[in-house]
Amino acid sequence: MSDFSCVVTEGGGEAALRTSVESVLGQSLRAGEAVVVLAAQGDPASRATARALAGGAAGRVRVIVAGPEARSTAALRNAGLDAATGRYVLVLGTGEQLQRHACRNLWEAGERTRADLVAGRWSRVTAEGGKEQEPPWQEQLYARSRTVGRWTEAPELAVRDALVTGFCLRREAVERHGLRYAEDLGHSEILFGPVAAAAVGRIALVRRLIVSGRTVPDRGRDIAALAEAHRRAADALVAQGLHGLRSERERAFARDHLVPLVRTFPRLPAAERASAAEAAARALGGPVPPDLPPLERVAVHLLARGDADGLLAAAYALSRPGTVTAPLAASEDGRVHWEIPGADGQEPTRVDVSELGHQYREFGEIRLMNRLTRCTGDAGRLLLEGHLVLPSHTGPDPARPLTARLEFRVRGGTRAFTLPVDELRRGPTGIAWRTRADLTRVLRPVGRRDTVWDARMTVEAGGTRSVSDLFAPWDLTEGGAGGDGPLRFRARPRLGPLAGETWQPYVTVKDHLALRLLAHRRPARVTRRLVHYATHFRPARRARLLRRALRTRLERYRSRGFKAPVYNTWLCRLPMRRGSVVFESHMGKCYGDSPRAVYEEIRRQGLRLRPVWSYENSPTGFPGDARLVRRWSWRYLWALARAEYWVDNQGFPQHLRKPARTTYLQTWHGSAYKRMGFDETRVRMQNAPQRHRLQEAVHRFDHFLVRSEHDVRTLAHAYRLPEERLLRTGYPRNDVLFAERARDEAEGRLPRGPLAEALGLPDHRRTVLYAPTFRGGPGKYRKRRLPLDIARFAERFGDAYTLLVRAHYLEEAKLPACPPGTVLDVSHHHDVGELLTLADVLITDYSSIMFDFALLDRPIVLFAPDLDTYTATRGGYFDLKKKAPGPVAGTEEELFAALAELKEADTEFGPARAAFAAEFGGYDRGDAARQVVGTVFARHTVRHQEAGR
Repeated sequence: MSDFSCVVTEGGGEAALRTSVESVLGQSLRAGEAVVVLAAQGDPASRATARALAGGAAGRVRVIVAGPEARSTAALRNAGLDAATGRYVLVLGTGEQLQRHACRNLWEAGERTRADLVAGRWSRVTAEGGKEQEPPWQEQLYARSRTVGRWTEAPELAVRDALVTGFCLRREAVERHGLRYAEDLGHSEILFGPVAAAAVGRIALVRRLIVSGRTVPDRGRDIAALAEAHRRAADALVAQGLHGLRSERERAFARDHLVPLVRTFPRLPAAERASAAEAAARALGGPVPPDLPPLERVAVHLLARGDADGLLAAAYALSRPGTVTAPLAASEDGRVHWEIPGADGQEPTRVDVSELGHQYREFGEIRLMNRLTRCTGDAGRLLLEGHLVLPSHTGPDPARPLTARLEFRVRGGTRAFTLPVDELRRGPTGIAWRTRADLTRVLRPVGRRDTVWDARMTVEAGGTRSVSDLFAPWDLTEGGAGGDGPLRFRARPRLGPLAGETWQPYVTVKDHLALRLLAHRRPARVTRRLVHYATHFRPARRARLLRRALRTRLERYRSRGFKAPVYNTWLCRLPMRRGSVVFESHMGKCYGDSPRAVYEEIRRQGLRLRPVWSYENSPTGFPGDARLVRRWSWRYLWALARAEYWVDNQGFPQHLRKPARTTYLQTWHGSAYKRMGFDETRVRMQNAPQRHRLQEAVHRFDHFLVRSEHDVRTLAHAYRLPEERLLRTGYPRNDVLFAERARDEAEGRLPRGPLAEALGLPDHRRTVLYAPTFRGGPGKYRKRRLPLDIARFAERFGDAYTLLVRAHYLEEAKLPACPPGTVLDVSHHHDVGELLTLADVLITDYSSIMFDFALLDRPIVLFAPDLDTYTATRGGYFDLKKKAPGPVAGTEEELFAALAELKEADTEFGPARAAFAAEFGGYDRGDAARQVVGTVFARHTVRHQEAGR
């Protein structure tokens, strides 16, 4: 008896069969066999391939010919289960491949845990480019290897199609529970996995990739079989009393199968779109899951109705969520709905899509779908007809004349040709238009590097313009109704007919109309071949490789890997320029924080210093009276090498050595709740060279600012800073907070300052600043979804509060559309201190901003839904709940309740907030900038005083 039996069934051709069997023979676990099951009346080529494989690997490949009654894939698989002799049995689908150590990983997990079912990850071939991709939900399911006593401890196994492949069963369990594939069911693997998981006992989950090459089903053709398999799997959950999991499976089926089907509609011919919509209408029954996102809910509703035309609009909307693709209806309460016509005289279905925020945008601001409905030839001209969708709540001013023009713009360039649209007709759901374009006369390309032109249309009324691409299904340009092949029009390039002589309209991969210049006649084809040969034969290839090598070498000279050694070896030998100070805040991303406060204090005192500010991307917002250098530029390295002082709050590049004569003032960027430096688990897990590099970077600090003894116990200890380098002055950035608090006590909060006016903050609305902490790691700076549902907050408190959202400077947050004046993104404002003075309330989680805001003695609410997880992974220096300066909310409901009762919470947490400010800001007294300048720049201060006398 072998350890492993891998069942491979006929189907998909001889190449697929050979691929699967060879992946079994290539396993590192040698005690395994491939059981190849052939149909009695199968493909002769597949049978010959199977025999050849069996002959080449005697004893490791067995060929089984099923009986004539086995007519389905499920029946063939059952025959393979009956013929298997291994301790474990695994079934491979068409063309699927085992990873080299797949059987060994599954076998070892099964033997170690005594599990009856062992499952791992699998990947599938995507339709776009044939790339391998794992389903995104696998990341959480297989985050770590684990064993569960019952499958209900890992419900994703039944909620998702996790067990369609990539798992094995103990053969004894298969026989004991009588596990069989349903032979009357297409895609029976969808049902077999959950049934097997429910029948067996212990299940082991392996985080390794087991199977690759799974084929994505043809959902348009197989929708009925997929829906039936899903329905029976859901019924199996109900039979076990798991009604909640059934609803989750309904939602997962919609997102994993139905919505992807809708996304393919623009690429399908009209007949296939109609057929798929009709099949879906017959197969789908029951209610649409209510907790789907709005556009996905619309798509499933339209599938259930079989509305092929509406599905096309839904497909465009799914790929462009910010574009209005259907005539939305606005209700009196301000909600916006997508109306789906009823079938057989039924009432239309209204799906609320207010969450998309279209109702908050006006004509000219909102993106509208301009759908091309006709594209054909007319007496040598290109005839285009289309419909610009308009929602009911906005549109061009009906009292103003309406004009439109069609534009063809060269892709990747600025050249464009425009022509007026001949006919425009306003209608109840949008604007219908029609025009004829004489491409031969109007469009005159050079013929080289301008062979593709994108079309778009501009509609204008009363000075308000709306620009839109022309969206179309892929088959619209195939000769129109006549179907005589692709449309073609004569072209007249400026380089002459040898550059090309034919314009061909086509639909791009992004579903919009474009034109391409082609060469169909013999002279143009020959010319293009000659040009291609001239640019691709051996000397040309060598020249191109030489240019590429030179470009690579030049890029290397501009790279950090080249600049750092040059700086450390040569530039650091340059003489110091007395009085030169290089300032940097948050790695050059902003002009703010304590470096800004120190710089402005130096300017206020009139010290004769030479300031240099570094910036990361743009110098906008940085001081005009200082020299500005781009971070990592040669000018930046030159300034660092010759500077007498370095001042920053984050850390100049670790790879750069500080000259011995330079004084480095590290102001730091906040007190710590989360563990930092060598106290952080991630750093302790690094290798010795990485830890040494960090220590060397920290040893460059000559002065390190602290604002309390908490900083001494945490930050100074975490970075191994000696006592003599600590300056107990507080943070210069917080001086403005003391000044603001004094103004509040003397004059009151109103009127607000010029920044409030610039942001459009009215005095009658309270301002809430939401500033979550950084949740990524090194090299993981990207857009993230905020823990707080911004749209829900705006809907709940938009009448009373304006929410200022400040993402961490290393991250970006994409905000939803909200009512005007309710939410503002202030992530790119340079100085957070100015935002703190505006805020009436602070919402944060673990950010050091809470230590600063407490100095204002204003309400703080901590929204920490992942407090336990975050503390367990990152670690904390104290119990946040015990020392919190305000309510700690674990859910949005708790957060909203705290904001609704803010006055009571403010009174209740007043003493705790005062104690919090005293403990973590004991050295902040409002004069930190003056103390720092007097200490670090003492020599220049004395000289200035002597010059004054």
